[in-house]
Amino acid sequence: MIKLTLPDGSIREIEAAQSAADIVKGIGMGLFKAACCVKINGEVKDLRTVIDSDCQFEVCTFDSLDGKKTFWHTASHILAQAVKRLYPAAKLAIGPAIDNGFYYDFDLEKPFTPEELEKIEAEMKNIVKEGIELEKFELSPAEAIAKLKEMDEPYKVELCEEHVDKGEPISFYKQGEFIDLCAGPHLMTTAPVKAFKLISCTGAYWRGSEKNKMLSRVYATAYPKAADLEADIKQREEAKLRDHNKLGRELEYFTTVDVIGQGLPVLLPKGARVVQLLQRWVEDVEQKRGYLLTKTPLFAKREFFKISGHWDHYLDGMFIMGDPYDEEKECFALRPMTCPFQYQVFLNRQRSYRDLPMRLGETSTLFRKEDSGEMHGLIRVRQFTISEGHLVLRPEQLEEEFKGCLELAKYMLGTVGLLEDCTFRFSQWDPANPKNKYEGTKEQWDHAQEVMGKILDHLGLKYTIGIDEAAFYGPKLDIQYKNVYGKEDTLVTIQIDMLLAQRFGMEYVDVDGTKKTPYIIHRTSLGCYERTLAYMIEKYAGAMPLWLAPEQVRIVPVADRHLDFCNELMSKLEAAGIRATIDDRAEKVGKKVRDARLEKLPVWVTIGDKEVENGTVSVSSRREGDLGSMSPNDFVGKLLDDIANKVK
Repeated sequence: MIKLTLPDGSIREIEAAQSAADIVKGIGMGLFKAACCVKINGEVKDLRTVIDSDCQFEVCTFDSLDGKKTFWHTASHILAQAVKRLYPAAKLAIGPAIDNGFYYDFDLEKPFTPEELEKIEAEMKNIVKEGIELEKFELSPAEAIAKLKEMDEPYKVELCEEHVDKGEPISFYKQGEFIDLCAGPHLMTTAPVKAFKLISCTGAYWRGSEKNKMLSRVYATAYPKAADLEADIKQREEAKLRDHNKLGRELEYFTTVDVIGQGLPVLLPKGARVVQLLQRWVEDVEQKRGYLLTKTPLFAKREFFKISGHWDHYLDGMFIMGDPYDEEKECFALRPMTCPFQYQVFLNRQRSYRDLPMRLGETSTLFRKEDSGEMHGLIRVRQFTISEGHLVLRPEQLEEEFKGCLELAKYMLGTVGLLEDCTFRFSQWDPANPKNKYEGTKEQWDHAQEVMGKILDHLGLKYTIGIDEAAFYGPKLDIQYKNVYGKEDTLVTIQIDMLLAQRFGMEYVDVDGTKKTPYIIHRTSLGCYERTLAYMIEKYAGAMPLWLAPEQVRIVPVADRHLDFCNELMSKLEAAGIRATIDDRAEKVGKKVRDARLEKLPVWVTIGDKEVENGTVSVSSRREGDLGSMSPNDFVGKLLDDIANKVK
């Protein structure tokens, strides 16, 4: 008998080896119709997988993330099959599931027009109606390459050739006349993909590199039910209204200029003010928590980055000044991170255990050579500023200091209003990583990840595990956030490093007089300021909370005769540190108030004959509506109380 342990702990027995599909049918046909894939001992597998030994067994429907990805992956094959039927000359690249649907890249003479996307959708409906079965088969690497060359699919040949050295069989999926190189998993047939929508067609470089050909990428989504698709489309329309890349430009938070370059945004006065306010706040909070402020160079010699390991592991992501391969000439690189620079503060003189923990903080400008296809507004850029910090400590201080870093990040993200939408990922190494991007031995990594896992569990933090997401020198906790379109990026990271201190010869004299190598925590408290600004624009639909609004109060006089009173109020606000302006344009008061609303100001006051006579101001708040009349002193006091309550 083969024993299957189900998620609820119950045991299901089968007499002989069976496919996962047959096992699910035995549990119930309703479940089988909803099943997208299964998890066997925690690993996502195809429903075609044969179960021949005891295992943990879980059925994944569309309600689960793994089920969605399997569903969307199959939908991407339906899209590709439709394109090949209508445009046989199109070459196939890749078509993965993503956070909110899927895409497929095609090599075409020109991108698809909206009318052509409609034709492709119609053909996809035909494929779904046909209910075509998906069949998996495997070939040897040599056979797979020969078949793909015969199919005239050069991009698939390139992908396949990368796996030749492994000597492992290469898997394909066939649906009718369509065949695609694919690891799976997939649905059993095309029939369940009942509702789908092709969202857009954009350009994307093959493998994200500008050195390669520009392909046509079709973004899409799909659902088992039409109602779910309609809800998704509605959400996407709402997302467009909050998209920081659109709204941030309209409200004049930032702009981009072609001749400056992609991924190099210009912060306009509003955006610059918000970032300045955040930076000052972060630095003040960190100082109260024992951080020492540093200011380090923006670039360094090649030899410096060789010591840190970045030259070997991160060269492709760095901006180089000079020939990186000419050892006879001096070569510099803009820094992609601050850690090796801040280590020099520790190394400035001999340290003892009494100096630890040493908490170093810096508002750091960094430079990373992001691929053009990855960049987006303020979220992913090539130059950015970050609330970076490094804690040098004794091993026995690790858990307490890690906890402090997490509490600080939670406090800051909570204060700006982003924490409730964050998720946590324990990012680990992959010992089988083909790029060999990691420093250290398996034993060192196992130890570091075991220590970090115990800390996270002891703190009671709910997290997912991300394999091959670690830094090259250690595991990390990534605090993740999604933009309005569902694309996830890292907002804050806390990393444990047991390797780089040794590279730099960092030592301290311990209690017993012996020299020891410290541990290091790399961390951000609020993360990248540009990314944080982008997420806040989307979170608040451009309407910044009072304490961070670049313009907190607008004073609206009804007529010029009220300007003296307005100027008196302005002086009180300025004295209290409130950011205010007077709208003295020759416009009707109604238009001035409408403009204040459209610019999403938090507070505006109107001053007319009645207010001047009574010595009051009529206050309106974007969030609270009409607050009525109050004295200027009471008004200023309320503003200060509201701000203090937010950032206490």
